[in-house]
Amino acid sequence: MTTSDPKKVLNQIKSKPAKYIKFQKNNLPKKRKYGKTTKKCRRCGRTGAHVSKYGLNLCRQCFREIALKLGFKKYS
Repeated sequence: MTTSDPKKVLNQIKSKPAKYIKFQKNNLPKKRKYGKTTKKCRRCGRTGAHVSKYGLNLCRQCFREIALKLGFKKYS
């Protein structure tokens, strides 16, 4: 079982309940409550350079593309 998608592996080991539970416990990605990966850009899904001020929830690249449409002005 060499695959990068955990859902494929789960389908392969459904008939073996002990392995299924152990795989779920140790190999599935965790749901995060805080940290870098909890905030994602709502346009492209990037996690880095996130602008959450004013409820924007955009990465800086997407913010630069649509800032004028949102009503922000560029000074300088």
